[in-house]
Amino acid sequence: VGVRPDIVYYLLNKPAGVVTTASDPQGRPTVVELVPAEPRVFPVGRLDLDTEGLLLLTNDGEITNRITHPSHGVEKEYLAIVDGSPSRSALRRLREGVEFDDGITAPAQAVLVSPGMVRLTIHEGRNRQVRRMLDAVGHPVTRLVRTRVGPLSDRRLPPGQWRELTVEERRALERAVADG
Repeated sequence: VGVRPDIVYYLLNKPAGVVTTASDPQGRPTVVELVPAEPRVFPVGRLDLDTEGLLLLTNDGEITNRITHPSHGVEKEYLAIVDGSPSRSALRRLREGVEFDDGITAPAQAVLVSPGMVRLTIHEGRNRQVRRMLDAVGHPVTRLVRTRVGPLSDRRLPPGQWRELTVEERRALERAVADG
């Protein structure tokens, strides 16, 4: 697969308080203001205002559609600091899917990392899904950080900073969305 010079992929560690949009009528800082202005890129999926962590920005519409469409099953992994410490039954509910007004969620991977900290991996992207799931099992989120998007992770990328994907990461991303 040849690399097209006009296509860029940025991995951003989004800080809290920045909106995941290209422009904000309320004048809040946006994720696109944190990366180069040219070429113009767009966020792949969303992180809410208070959620931190990894976000892919690109001008590749095809890969954006593949990553965001649930049929491709691209995993997103989060670390959540929650009120209390979820029981085994609460974790089981997360793993089996949680009932919302708009239907049941797909099963998630849920691991208690330490008391009050849950690693949750999902492949859907419903609005505020991780927060809603943890609320539903009685453990509201106090801090939420996305640590992985498909094959992409980077524990050393400081909040507010970005970098271009490596050739290896681009290939891994292509493989992750190749067929779904």
